[in-house]
Amino acid sequence: MPGRSLTALRVAITAFFALDGLIFAGWVVRIPDIKHQTHASAGALGLALLGVSAGAVLTMTLTGRLCRRYGSHPVTVVCMVVLSLSVALPPLTHSAPALGAVLLLFGAGYGGVNVAFNSAAVDLVAASRRPIMPSFHAAFSLGGMVGAGLGGLVADALSPTRHLLGLTVVGLLVTAVAGRTLLRCEPPQRPERTPAQAAEAAEAGGGKRRGVVVVFGLVAMCTAYGEGAMADWGALHLQQDLAASAGTAAAGYACFALAMTIGRLTGTTLLARLGRARTVVAGGTVAVAGMLLGALAPSVWAALAGFAVTGLGLANLFPVAVDQAGALAGASGVALASTLGYGGMLLGPPAIGFMADWFSLPTALTSVAALAAVATVLGLATRHAFTDTASSG
Repeated sequence: MPGRSLTALRVAITAFFALDGLIFAGWVVRIPDIKHQTHASAGALGLALLGVSAGAVLTMTLTGRLCRRYGSHPVTVVCMVVLSLSVALPPLTHSAPALGAVLLLFGAGYGGVNVAFNSAAVDLVAASRRPIMPSFHAAFSLGGMVGAGLGGLVADALSPTRHLLGLTVVGLLVTAVAGRTLLRCEPPQRPERTPAQAAEAAEAGGGKRRGVVVVFGLVAMCTAYGEGAMADWGALHLQQDLAASAGTAAAGYACFALAMTIGRLTGTTLLARLGRARTVVAGGTVAVAGMLLGALAPSVWAALAGFAVTGLGLANLFPVAVDQAGALAGASGVALASTLGYGGMLLGPPAIGFMADWFSLPTALTSVAALAAVATVLGLATRHAFTDTASSG
């Protein structure tokens, strides 16, 4: 595929990643308003919100099969249309069960598009022969930051119905523009393997390959566990345990998210210099140190620094894990790694809550460091399975 076509595909896929983050963040900031509108208790709202998780997890494996059959590009477009349309539905509900039902559809679109555009990105990474996967996930992070910021600005001026309907319009417009490029271009062909790579793949066999894909999925899970924990518990730790003001406590996750975005924006350069295996090992090690500081530091500013270091450490682990899973097993590998990763994001917040009840919140947050250490060990154990260049796999 010509270089110009690869560039156009990269722009289109990047747009879908950014749009995904924008829509999801826009929905999240309106959850309090939706809770008030549906008159749901905290418990009923929690059950309704499980609809997003259930819809995503149930759809991810199916999406991998659809990508193999129809191609990742059309599946990406269809799933993004579903996501864009479904984000307008929550404000139309007036009970927790109805909210849970529409969130199943929203979660299905969210989970499906994540598998589909990650599969498209994996193919593009292989064809471009450059480790550009972190740049796509940086676009998701930036979209999320913009979506949350805009949501906060319009929260008082616009009702949830108008706000989320606006996201539907934006989503459909971006999908129409970027989707034309995806539908016009066939997924790029991966470079042919050298005889040595072909012999190595034949020797590995399907069972061993699937086992390595599971390991990459576990690396994604360990990373996503930290993201979920920081989003839900970081601010409470600063306010409850370190007596931070509400504004300073809110800055905790902002520091983490901004550092993660910066880490992903520089991820391509880092991967080119260190390689994927070393990036995972180094990132996991940095995250361990950062989270121990963030959880156990006696002062607010030291904890904020720890959160930022944790974001830098975790930034590229998920993109690399999904990239490598896709390089080994295609769309099914992306689906498996994404499902495990999403499971980690679901597991993190409640697990932290249980441990905080049993011990303390600072102690519970050290589990993020523990799982970052697990990701580091997994990276070391499977370092020979990582491809050092995008052309491999």
